[in-house]
Formats: sequence, structure tokens, C-alpha cells
Amino acid sequence: MVLIMKSKFTQEQLQEAIAAMETGGVKVMVSKGSETTILGAEGNSAKLDEEYLSQLPGVERVMRVSEPFKAANRKYHPDDSVIDMGRGVTVGGKKLAVIAGPCSVESEAQIVAVAQAVKESGAVAMRGGAYKPRTSPYSFQGMGVEGVRLLMEAREKTGMPIVTELMSADQLPFFEECVDVIQIGARNMQNFDLLKKVGRSKKPILLKRGLSSTIEEWLMSAEYIMAEGNKNVILCERGIRTFETYTRNTLDLSAVLAVKQLSHLPVVVDPSHACGKAWMVERMAMAAVTAGADGLIIEVHNDPKNALCDGAQSITPQQFEALMPKLAAVAACVGREI
Repeated sequence: MVLIMKSKFTQEQLQEAIAAMETGGVKVMVSKGSETTILGAEGNSAKLDEEYLSQLPGVERVMRVSEPFKAANRKYHPDDSVIDMGRGVTVGGKKLAVIAGPCSVESEAQIVAVAQAVKESGAVAMRGGAYKPRTSPYSFQGMGVEGVRLLMEAREKTGMPIVTELMSADQLPFFEECVDVIQIGARNMQNFDLLKKVGRSKKPILLKRGLSSTIEEWLMSAEYIMAEGNKNVILCERGIRTFETYTRNTLDLSAVLAVKQLSHLPVVVDPSHACGKAWMVERMAMAAVTAGADGLIIEVHNDPKNALCDGAQSITPQQFEALMPKLAAVAACVGREI
């Protein structure tokens, strides 16, 4: 349930409405938008008297919210959220955030060179896997702690914030100390214990959509994080598993539109993992911008043929440099900018 306050309400009326809702046993979330102030009920709102609340002075109207996700719901928070990724970089709003870097950190020379190259081309943050969840236990699993250290070194040389994946709650204190944005990968999207723990962190969380997850399940995973107090969630569409086998996954750009309608959270798109083919990345990235994505996360490797992980879907720094002006042109057509 949400209470929409009148355009001109007093602080006394606001506090009266909050108190009336709390009497019904719910936690009240106050969202002050550019034009509207909304009081959202978090918890079981069955005991709230809708008729009584609608008659309170200062209350414009009362709405029942049918969706199970509350904190992530646009009805609770009508304005788009803008998430601070650290070091002056944000995602959400008019400016698109382009995050780029290799699938995996492989060496100091590799990560520093790629980070410097993508920054020169216009990327605002860098990605790189230090811990890699792989389908096969015999595949390269990442450099671990050393990989994070190398990411920090690249950050020191470029000034760009780090986005990297957290695999286990045991690693969270280390990530909170060293990493700017904590990524929860597709395979952990419904690892609810892990979601709760990162929900108690103050770090922004990039939450990738699960391989076979519905939009509602994705938003409910975001709700797990937000319900613990961390409202800094960035959603990432990275393709879903369908019957099609030509591409690695099927990029669901309709999900971007749907989520932007349902939620205030920013959405970025990962065309690299979605397609699995480097030659598709450019067009799918451009399509994502036209679909309303708030940013992109693109895999860039200086030697894709010899990459230890996902070389087939990685573009080169030169290809990334050629892509960025095209993205800027497409962004301008939909009222955005790079």
C-alpha cells in the first residue's frame, strides 16, 4: 500500500500519516520525488484501514500495490534512482554509464593496458573478474585476491571505479574494503543468503539477471537486497536461456522496457554475455541504448584469441574506440548522452 500526499501538506500531516501506518504494523518508507511525496508500507499491510488513511489531512489518495516487490517498485519511488558508483561516477539519469574491461583479470600488463584504453575511449568504470564461476571446474577460475589487487592498481592509474563479482559472503569484508561496485552474478541471483548479506553493505550492488529468471524474480532478488537497507542496486540484463543455441543466450531487451516501467532502479545491459559473439556486440549495444538502458557493460580484451575466459565475445580496444561515437549518436536520438 502507498499513500500519496497532497501537493501542499504540512510536516504535522506527514507525521500523522506515518504514525497511522506504523500503528498498522508496517515500516514506512518516505519517497520525496520532484513533484510527489509517497509513503510506502513495507511489510504486511493487511491491517491498514484504507478508508481511514484516505481521510487523513494531507493525504491525496491511497493505492494498493499488487506486486510483491515494494522498495524496488516505481509506485513507491516515482523518480528514477541515480546510483553513485564511486569516484564521481553515477548510473541513472540522462548520462549513460559505459563499463568496460576483460572478462577476467589475467596479468598486471593486461588489466592496466585495457583499463587505460577504455578510459581514453570514454568508459567511466572498469569491469574485470577476479573470481570466476565457470560451468566446468577445470576452466580458469580467476586470480582471486591477486586479481582484486591488480584491479586496484588499474584503478589507481586510471581513476575509474572497479566492478567485480562476489562469489561468497566470506569475501564480503575484503570486497567492501577494496571494490567500488559489487557484482552479483547470474548464477547467484537467487542466492538469498548472499543477497541479504550484501543488503547490509553500503556498497552499490550490480545484480545480474539469472539465466532462467522472470522479470518478477529478478526484481524480487533486488528486493532482498533493498529490504536489508541497501537501496543502491543496479540491475543488469545479460541474456536469458531459451531454446536458441546460435547465440550464447537471448538478449531480452523487452525486459529493459518492462523494468523501467515497473521499477525506479537503473538498468544496464551486457551484450557480451548475452550474445557470446564479438561481432554482435556493437549492434546489440546500440539497440540497448534505444531500448532505454541506463548503461552498458562490455567485455574488452587486448588479445581475445588468447584470452583465458570468454575471448569469443570480447571486442578489442580498437573496436571499443570505434563503438563509442556510434553509441553517442544513438544516445542523442533518445535524449541521452555518453
